[in-house]
Amino acid sequence: MARTASLSGFPEWLPQERLVELHVLDTLRKTFELHGFSSIETRAVETVGQLLRKGEIDKEVYGLSRLQEDDDDAASGKSDPNALALHFDLTVPFARYVVENAGYLSFPFRRYQIQKVWRGERPQEGRAREFTQADIDVVGDGELPFRYDVEIALVIAEALSALPIPDFRLRVNNRKLAEGFYRGIGLDDTAGVLRSIDKLEKIGPEKVAGLLKSELGASDAQADLALRLATIRTEDTSFVEKVRELGVTHEHLEEGLDELRQVIEAAVQRAPGKVIADLSIARGLDYYTGTVVETVLVGHEQLGSICSGGRYDALASKGNRKFPGVGLSIGVTRLVSRILSQELATATRSVPTAVLVALNHDDSWSAAQDIAARLRGRGIATEVAAKAEKFGKQIKFADRRGIPFVWFTDEDGKHQVKDIRSGVQVDADPETWTPAEEDLHVRVVTA
Repeated sequence: MARTASLSGFPEWLPQERLVELHVLDTLRKTFELHGFSSIETRAVETVGQLLRKGEIDKEVYGLSRLQEDDDDAASGKSDPNALALHFDLTVPFARYVVENAGYLSFPFRRYQIQKVWRGERPQEGRAREFTQADIDVVGDGELPFRYDVEIALVIAEALSALPIPDFRLRVNNRKLAEGFYRGIGLDDTAGVLRSIDKLEKIGPEKVAGLLKSELGASDAQADLALRLATIRTEDTSFVEKVRELGVTHEHLEEGLDELRQVIEAAVQRAPGKVIADLSIARGLDYYTGTVVETVLVGHEQLGSICSGGRYDALASKGNRKFPGVGLSIGVTRLVSRILSQELATATRSVPTAVLVALNHDDSWSAAQDIAARLRGRGIATEVAAKAEKFGKQIKFADRRGIPFVWFTDEDGKHQVKDIRSGVQVDADPETWTPAEEDLHVRVVTA
């Protein structure tokens, strides 16, 4: 089980826990690269002005300042758009990266990015102040075919399916569908409606209806229709007819219905049961323009979304040049904390070392290093004992470290290796001996 961090909101993993996190990261990286996504890394800081393009999130931002700063520096704070702050996600920095490097990129640009981010949230399980995200995006120059919205959802479904986590659901909606519906019933402040609907799971339908009426001037009938739309959830394309049964028409509604239908049709074929149409998903951030996604672990819904994102058409621009994109972000730290706290998976050992080369006496250390080098040259992680203690003590040291094999060489140069778990000891040649595949590398296995 994961330990409680000594500094709230800033988790640190024990070695065996870190191995689980590395397994998650390696699995995501492998899946993303199999689909042709290139890795990038952006700087950890952005200007406050750049970060706040995402919306009213200034309370989440960690600003940077020097311990010894001038009075002018201290006075400026977050009021200065050129002040520096730690990035709180990877999407806004990526938009800046695309604009600045557009002349060096080939579009559509397929990128994945795995980095730390920082956010001033109240720490609790699944919400840390320092955490790792893993993002994938496809960005176009001027236009981006809708097919990429479909592909992104399928890639994420494949990546999550390869992790040692409970069953999950990608809950997908479309902003055009929602906004067209709201306009069709006479609610023109669509951003306001979306922000209210986005609170549905937290405060319930009655309070959302109250917000729609008190803050947006919705009538009882309008609030009822907006909430009825949000109750539609299907695993196939039957949501289309359910929406049309509500009797609302608008051109954006029809466009959104068609786009969401394409995502769900593809998912039914290629990721059955993993992707559903859920018309309650709003994603309160203003820059989303089409597909929106949130992902939950089945039976662990209280953890919140473990993967979210969508289509954005205007987040990145340079003059009249637009760089529309679509992307999803996986909360790696949120996933790992749940894997560890629920003991859903564990590493087969706590260290990467497979073999400890024992010492007969202190003068044999150099010869032992030669043996270790030959084993390492064939990809076998190997350590050499530090002291020529009794073999029993050297074996106990290996056992405490979690090392499964101990290598012995007698005065005549004869080699033997012992599996300290079973006690079996056999002759071995450092040029040919290899442990079983399951012992060669640390593995993460599901509980």
